[in-house]
Amino acid sequence: MSDSSSPTARQYEYRAQMQQLLHLIIHSLYTHREIFLRELISNAADALNKVRFLQLSDTTLGDEDYHITITLDSEAKTLTVEDTGIGMTEEDLVERIGTIASSGTLEFLDEIRKTDKPIDGNLIGQFGVGFYASFMVADEVVLETRHAAPGSQGLRWHSTGAGHYTIEPVERSSRGTRITLHLKDDATDFCEAYRVRQVIRQYSNFVEFPIFLAEDQVNTVEALWRRSRDTVTDEERSEFYRFVTNDTTKPLGHLHLHIEGMVNFNALLFVPAAVQQGMFQNEDQKTVQLYASGVFIQDNARSLLPEYLRFIRGVVDTDDLPLNVSREVTQKSPVAGKIRTTLTRKILGMLEEWSADDGDRYDRFFQEFGPQFKMGLPTEMARRDQYIKLLRYPSTRTKPTETTSLEDYVARMSEGQDSMYYLLADNIDTALRSPNLEYFREREIEVLLLVDAVDVFTIMHLSEFEDKPLKSIEQADLEDLSEKAEDTLSHEATDGLLTLFRVRLGDRVQDVKASKRLVDSAATLVAAADGMDTQTERMMRMINKDFETPKKVLEINTSHALMKNLWTLHQTGGRDELLDTIIEQVYDGALLVGGFLDHASDFSQRMTQIMVEATRPAQDRQAS
Repeated sequence: MSDSSSPTARQYEYRAQMQQLLHLIIHSLYTHREIFLRELISNAADALNKVRFLQLSDTTLGDEDYHITITLDSEAKTLTVEDTGIGMTEEDLVERIGTIASSGTLEFLDEIRKTDKPIDGNLIGQFGVGFYASFMVADEVVLETRHAAPGSQGLRWHSTGAGHYTIEPVERSSRGTRITLHLKDDATDFCEAYRVRQVIRQYSNFVEFPIFLAEDQVNTVEALWRRSRDTVTDEERSEFYRFVTNDTTKPLGHLHLHIEGMVNFNALLFVPAAVQQGMFQNEDQKTVQLYASGVFIQDNARSLLPEYLRFIRGVVDTDDLPLNVSREVTQKSPVAGKIRTTLTRKILGMLEEWSADDGDRYDRFFQEFGPQFKMGLPTEMARRDQYIKLLRYPSTRTKPTETTSLEDYVARMSEGQDSMYYLLADNIDTALRSPNLEYFREREIEVLLLVDAVDVFTIMHLSEFEDKPLKSIEQADLEDLSEKAEDTLSHEATDGLLTLFRVRLGDRVQDVKASKRLVDSAATLVAAADGMDTQTERMMRMINKDFETPKKVLEINTSHALMKNLWTLHQTGGRDELLDTIIEQVYDGALLVGGFLDHASDFSQRMTQIMVEATRPAQDRQAS
């Protein structure tokens, strides 16, 4: 064990969340713990990329010696990973190792707290915890480093994973970082060369810098994306995908591109099989890596893909960008813009092929990535027709787990139907129970069910398809159902009943109307002609708690037995209090179905009052 009691050592306390994380890693059972080595090698490669990039413009950073060395000592039970990368300053050691800086790491902590399952090493990698994975196999970690900048001082970082760590100056002549793990008794298999070699080939075979173990190079330093697609095997692609993404699941598909023309680049891109946890929850969402003439430029080149396609993972390598290009400048580069245009076209083309020739695969894709894919509705203009045909929505004609394209919806439209219709809702079950669907069921008119959260934001950018207007069923102009005419209140009675509702509800509603859309339900609330539909209002309330909900129109079904009974009750006179109570309950019931009822206790008490009245002996009711 190393001596951390040097008088020159400065002791630092881990911050609370860091202590929680280390406690979980050290004291929990775990699976896939071999990924600690993948994480250390990945960090080493990142450090080498940084120094190589900086050396393009700064010759004072030393020579071009780029490699990773792994040393094993079975007697001392140690494993050491050393690189010749950029190295670290004391500030780096405090901020990058002693502190949780990533929101993804905090998500990882929260997820672990919710479950009693063993810690999965792959999750640790996906959440970017990286260096801390060392404590899955080590009870002491010693890190020695020196930054590449001239005049930098050598530093030693030491921790046993308890509540603190120390940093002290040491003699170190060369740039880079050496990390020594003092292995736990149940992790000594990582002192064996065959085991380490196995892990490297499984997880780190495509690291672009040579990895040496006992003076032998272990990995294959090869730009797979520059090879002819016909020479790359499925096994190599799967291994490369696992290396790039840390995802052990086979991807849904891939694109291997060699593009020459207005822009020249090679790319190997993948569509993951599933959304990785936390993928869409922060700006650090990983997408494609960018290389310039084989030199790593950027780990997360967001500018190369539109936002709605940033679930794509892989590598893009172009000879058209200068090696010393700034990472920030790439997003403004005309070359990056051309690459983005080409990648978007190629990816949409691939998805188009899936939708036509492999429906099951496209359905799996849309089930996972449909919510993000729909985010292109406001922005995708250049390939809009192609893009819109790839959208999918459930409908009243599909099974709950199925979706339909807009093309197929139009093909099923009955003669005389001149509009497409949709309903916004929180989920399929809620949508299918909406009373506003009753008119459309009666007429056998298909309605698209928009139940993804993004639909509220995106559907407003889809006003029509193939010259057919797309309308919310809450705002659609509806014709009377002719079969209702024989079984409804007279015009005089309807006007009288509407007046009763208007007087009782006052300015809580914009108006009360006889409904054309209801068949089985007694009442519903709909948006005013110039208003917004219910789901859009709910969205606005989530965004702004002070948002003032516009007044709605209460529609009542004058063919419903309740409405007929209410009118008869009014005609017989003498029971106005009960009539008012029922009107209030009808209104609150409509609020409840729409998701806008704020006072459930009033609704419940009133319901009890009505049931008491309904169950009174007949003679008592007559006497009152």
